[in-house]
Amino acid sequence: MKGLLGTKVGMAQVFDASGEVAPVTIIQAGPCYVTQVKTEKADGYTAVQIGFSEIAEKRLSKGRQGHLGLLKKGKGRKKAQNIPALRYLREFRTKDAAEHTVGQTLTVEQFEIGERVDVSGKTKGKGFAGAVKRYGFGGGSKTHGQSDRWRAPGSIGGTSGTGHVFKGKRMPGRMGNDQFTAQNLEVIRVDAERNLIAVKGPVPGAKGALVVIRKAAKG
Repeated sequence: MKGLLGTKVGMAQVFDASGEVAPVTIIQAGPCYVTQVKTEKADGYTAVQIGFSEIAEKRLSKGRQGHLGLLKKGKGRKKAQNIPALRYLREFRTKDAAEHTVGQTLTVEQFEIGERVDVSGKTKGKGFAGAVKRYGFGGGSKTHGQSDRWRAPGSIGGTSGTGHVFKGKRMPGRMGNDQFTAQNLEVIRVDAERNLIAVKGPVPGAKGALVVIRKAAKG
């Protein structure tokens, strides 16, 4: 399984050996910890759950603390598999789940320069937006007496026949804050010492947002 959780640091530019510039997104990826291994026999499918971003134990629910083995037992505190308190948990379905063990540490070293990856995250929230901004509508005519129809969506349905607005009609509404995956991005740099990975092009989310990196599905 090739997959990590990380946070978006920001965008930059790097130059290759030939002097060509490439826009890249820097991601602080890992270290991540394997928190659970699911098997076909016990769970009905095979998957690996990993955690990221250490936080104080008191900020976790009792259920999360118990899942990570952080609850007090007896006189002392027993930490199962040496897993710290983690803010984020995500699951990766994989056929080689048996090759992983709970407590295992995953880093950016599993990725190589030139490899293709998919990066998933939530896009920036834009709030309530009109149809022109939300879908790139061209707007209405600026002439022939129009005064307030320039940024209106225009007609949304007929008055005869069906006589209603079809489901899925592109209209004003909440924009952004949606799950999105940037596919087939090239890995440009890997810095194992600082847990940084640079991929070519933009990825969804604002600076500091959680992103999921996995091997490209269509590479």
